[in-house]
Amino acid sequence: MRMNLVNLKHTVAALGVLVLLCGPADAQDRGRIDTLLETLRTEPVEVARVAERDVVREWSRSGSAAMDLLLKRGRDALAVGEFVTAIEHFTALTDHAPDFAEGYHARATAYYRANLYGPAMDDLQTSLALNPDNFNAIFGLGILLEELGDNRKAAQLYRRVLALNPHHKNAEAALEQLKTVGIGRTL
Repeated sequence: MRMNLVNLKHTVAALGVLVLLCGPADAQDRGRIDTLLETLRTEPVEVARVAERDVVREWSRSGSAAMDLLLKRGRDALAVGEFVTAIEHFTALTDHAPDFAEGYHARATAYYRANLYGPAMDDLQTSLALNPDNFNAIFGLGILLEELGDNRKAAQLYRRVLALNPHHKNAEAALEQLKTVGIGRTL
């Protein structure tokens, strides 16, 4: 653990020279994302899947190669179950790029997987304040609220996900599961 933290500090220091603080997406990027979100909402599933991949890819671009590297390293650590290491990389990312929504979303996922629900909730709220259209962050918040016993709010969030991304299979399944316990069913 100590060695990881030392290596992380050296990596961040080395990357710090390259850091360009991330600002909001420029108008061209925002226009592309808006077009992809519209495609996602209105096109058939096969076209929407491509748009979904593209919009997630756009949201994962910080505008800085150094910050993108921290995101990748954090995701790699998360993928192999190294939650503490993932949290360290994502924390470095959010420290150096505080306006990059995906950094908070990724760290929320790591916190959640480490059973740290309070910090996960905080990061999801920050991520959504920066990018209110992030259907995956909204879905994550729904999962968290469902686990905390607030099924009604979770169902509202799953419906919000489906309004943004009607083909989101996990949100569909989660909402259907809640309907079996009487949440979200119409009479």
